[in-house]
Amino acid sequence: MKTTPSATRHDTLLAELMRHSLCHEEQNLPPLVINLRDHSPMVLIAEGTSEMGDDLTSESPRHTVHLDTYYIGIYTVTNRQYKAFIDETGHRPPSQGAWIDAVSVWRDDQYPAEYADHPVVCVSWDDANAYAEWAGCRLPTEAEWEKAARGPQGYLYPWGDAWDETRCQNRDHRTGEPTCPVYAMPEGVSGYGTFNQSGNVCEWCADREGEAYPPGGVRENPSGPSTGSLRHDRGSCWRYGDPAAFRASTRSTSIASALNDFRGFRLVKPIRKKE
Repeated sequence: MKTTPSATRHDTLLAELMRHSLCHEEQNLPPLVINLRDHSPMVLIAEGTSEMGDDLTSESPRHTVHLDTYYIGIYTVTNRQYKAFIDETGHRPPSQGAWIDAVSVWRDDQYPAEYADHPVVCVSWDDANAYAEWAGCRLPTEAEWEKAARGPQGYLYPWGDAWDETRCQNRDHRTGEPTCPVYAMPEGVSGYGTFNQSGNVCEWCADREGEAYPPGGVRENPSGPSTGSLRHDRGSCWRYGDPAAFRASTRSTSIASALNDFRGFRLVKPIRKKE
């Protein structure tokens, strides 16, 4: 595959970020690290309590969660990164969607160079989970995903409390067709610095469907039920236009085997506490 100017800029940026990302000590965690296995830039989300839910729907009552420290991907995983994964492991390439209109840009195990920095799609939950394990990470829980998306301010949308279709990739406002690069739409970045947690592609979460939020109290590191056939995803996507779908607290579920051209994923790396 030919090296494009975009790829060169991307590699230069990663090299610079890696130069500044030192190995962390437990009490002196850097705000930004690069996951060495797949080169995902990840931002620190410090331990503490945050609000989850917004009382705007019956399935998302407002309540408090307490989460341990973790790093979350600034961007969703790209086609470029997924290519390295399948080349090394022999995993199934994302070249086939589930529907006749679920179109993948991949042909066998290759993708067009101009889509290198677009989010990989047509991946099932198991595909995403396999990648996360290969990368030495995992998928985010709903609580981790929502905390990052709402930012320290606890906004309804990553950028604030008011809907603004120009701040994300959606049915009525697109900067590409149909997805945009993972670093596009900086107007919609969250307070923690994560990109496209509203719009572009929905994102798989670790949780199974079936957990009802409590109306009050504090939940400690919630991770969902241990059984269930459906998995949660968050963030909405380029196919949709309803503002409610793009709120950080909006929950959605899909069968784990779903292969859609509007769903991808990002990574989380938890920080183990010292004994």
